[in-house]
Amino acid sequence: MNIKSLFEDYTKLPRSLFILFFAQIVSSMGNFVFPFLAIFLTKTLIYNEQKAGFYVMLATAAKVPGLLLGGKLSDAFGRKKIFIIFSTLSGLFIFFCLLVGQIGQNEIIPWLLIISAVFNGANYPAMKAMVADLTNPDNRKAAFSLLYLGTNIGFAIGPLIAGFLYNNYLKLLFVGDAATTIISVLLVYIFIAETFPEPDKMKKSKLSECNNERAEDGSIYQVLLSRPYLLIFTLIFTLYSFIYVQSEFTLPLQMIKIFGDNGPQYFGTIMTVNGIVVIFLTVIIISITRRIEPILNVSLAGLLYAIGFGIIYFSTTLFLFAFSTILWTLGEIIASTYSDVYIINHTPITHRGRFSAIIHILIGSGFIFGPYLSGLFISHYRMENIWLVVFILAIFSTFLMYLLNYFENQAKQSLKHT
Repeated sequence: MNIKSLFEDYTKLPRSLFILFFAQIVSSMGNFVFPFLAIFLTKTLIYNEQKAGFYVMLATAAKVPGLLLGGKLSDAFGRKKIFIIFSTLSGLFIFFCLLVGQIGQNEIIPWLLIISAVFNGANYPAMKAMVADLTNPDNRKAAFSLLYLGTNIGFAIGPLIAGFLYNNYLKLLFVGDAATTIISVLLVYIFIAETFPEPDKMKKSKLSECNNERAEDGSIYQVLLSRPYLLIFTLIFTLYSFIYVQSEFTLPLQMIKIFGDNGPQYFGTIMTVNGIVVIFLTVIIISITRRIEPILNVSLAGLLYAIGFGIIYFSTTLFLFAFSTILWTLGEIIASTYSDVYIINHTPITHRGRFSAIIHILIGSGFIFGPYLSGLFISHYRMENIWLVVFILAIFSTFLMYLLNYFENQAKQSLKHT
């Protein structure tokens, strides 16, 4: 494998996707406020942990109505329009926090951030639908891996900058967050044309195409239920999100238990390992796996989760934690890229925004309930035992994905012979 072959698939992508790639880097790099929200509420606004937790919960939950609204509107009025409108509103409400703080109305700031979270949720399905419109089944693996890489490059830089600015230049966090959002919007506004399929293309799709992306009439629920394989995939992938969220909840607790005061520092170290693996190995991993069916790749990701997270049960040294992180990060790269590919390949062009919204909400339930269920388990059993549960769930999920692929292929073969 040479350098040219690694990047071959990316060089064939439409120019608009590289604009989205740079927009993702800028937007993610400037995501200063929400990663530091808990610290901001407790340290700066002097809220107690219960009140701060309440606002963080609302900010997280606020994305759900935003997703539903953005999905519906992007399928009705266009992807670019909705992305620009809601991204701009999200950035403006971040900036309004600064203005409100200047006049001493700090109690309004959490509510402005919650409103910003609604708008931020609304731009997600519009962006996903835009990517789907710009791609086809042959180049989606490269497209989604490119955008995933852009997001992670931004996140690798942003929190580091925010950490340095927080104590002495807090206002710059709000200015920078709003400014980078507007810059990303301008990139899309200037360089990307509206991708919404023309009515003639919709009509032609209904008459001539015979695949899972064929245009459909009917509500989101009717069309989703008519795609049982996609629905089953979504339910299985919800287990993947429950598994992955342990890297954000149980893993730091485990490291504090083992390493004491060095726990937070060591956790930061392995998160750096996670970022390095994503940035430097995403292109290589996608190049190696590009000829494998998306769902089989997702199944492979489950196996990497099982081994990577399972090793933590035995981990007592920083080296073992770092090694396990490399393995589950490889799973993260594969799962994040190929789940998007599978979902879009099974989504009708008429429902791309709405499908992206609903499926993101369903899969996100694993992230929402994962910490609570894990905390409940840990309160009754030894903390390290959670990794045995995670290992079993990952193996089970891997097996289910493999079975789903088998039955879907059998169904395709049956259709060919009828």
